[in-house]
Amino acid sequence: MLAKTTLNDFLNRTASNEPVPGGGSVAALNGAVASALATMVARLTIGKKKYELHEELMRHVEETMPRARQHFEDAIDRDADAYNALFACYKMPKTTEEEREARTLAIEEATKQAALVPMEVAEEAAGLMEALFDVVRFGNQNAITDGCVAVMSARTAVLGALLNVRINLTGIKDEAFVNTLRERADQLERETIRREEEVLKVVRQELSV
Repeated sequence: MLAKTTLNDFLNRTASNEPVPGGGSVAALNGAVASALATMVARLTIGKKKYELHEELMRHVEETMPRARQHFEDAIDRDADAYNALFACYKMPKTTEEEREARTLAIEEATKQAALVPMEVAEEAAGLMEALFDVVRFGNQNAITDGCVAVMSARTAVLGALLNVRINLTGIKDEAFVNTLRERADQLERETIRREEEVLKVVRQELSV
């Protein structure tokens, strides 16, 4: 399992000439990083008298982010599995008409799954943005840049995952499926970029840079 390997091993495997882990798994990894950083900032805030007004909020972050992190860790492997399943479909026999039809259908379904996995990653990462904004605004200000990096990591998770959605959509014949995912991808991208800019504005003002 990719998510259980050491960091060094994961990076070496990413740098190899094998297609997995690829951008989809790395997008999911960024989501896990965002969740971990948010948890850290929350824990650096909880119990501090200066931030007692937001204690409940930070405890909620501390409670929910580990679950999000686990989702992203699982997605690292699910993305790789989806690619491998699709690649296997291309190796199916195509000698007879029946074999060609079965192969075409299998490729279509596997490509849909290869699009749905990163879409789930994008949805999950985009869903973190509001909580991450709260971490930046109300968390321990000594760790404001850590919170900002969490937001930027979540942004990368969203946009990176959506790239993988879009490239798979180009190989799908089901127009209704393609249009639905493409519209949602466009919406998620706009919302994520807007939210990140709001966070960066807050951080720039706080740091006067």
